[in-house]
Amino acid sequence: MTTYTTEQEAFWASQFGDDYTERNQGARLQAANLSFFGRVVARTTSVRSVLELGANRGLNLHALRELLPGVELAGCEINAEAASILERDGFRVYKGSILELKIDTPRDLVFTKGVLIHIDPEALPRVYDLMYQASSRYILIAEYYNPSPVEISYRGHTGKLFKRDFAGELLDRHSSLQLVDYGFLYRRDPNFQQDDISWFLLEKR
Repeated sequence: MTTYTTEQEAFWASQFGDDYTERNQGARLQAANLSFFGRVVARTTSVRSVLELGANRGLNLHALRELLPGVELAGCEINAEAASILERDGFRVYKGSILELKIDTPRDLVFTKGVLIHIDPEALPRVYDLMYQASSRYILIAEYYNPSPVEISYRGHTGKLFKRDFAGELLDRHSSLQLVDYGFLYRRDPNFQQDDISWFLLEKR
């Protein structure tokens, strides 16, 4: 049995992560992701490789496969059930925790979507550095935003969801990054509903 350094890692590797993988699928989510990533891709140039940290079953990577045919797509995933789906669908998979990921080659775009909010806050600096080192050009952060760090209950669990200014902290930590674009995904969008996520596209100078 794998031993994890944080309770959040064990939580997502467990049955809770299996259940999350099962319920997060469907045509409506796929359409919303195509809309979102289409906006992001339009603000980039020459993206030939992508790495998603916390890819789950690959909904985001599927959208990017449609938008950027032929691009090399990879995901890091801690949940075994989700990782097996990624493999089945032809993505390169790094199995295990983001906190243990070793960078073998930099990618043009590295991103998280609804993942940093579930990382132990004490481990965030390591993840910020990982994202910076793993990216040769762009970093995308799509997460719940709050100007100051705050914890909120997540499906009855404590210590599992945190909101803060992830992009701002990354910009402060790595001064060579610059903000390219940002926006908001609204749960009441009439066509492409997602969680209330703020997104930030950063680029290395």
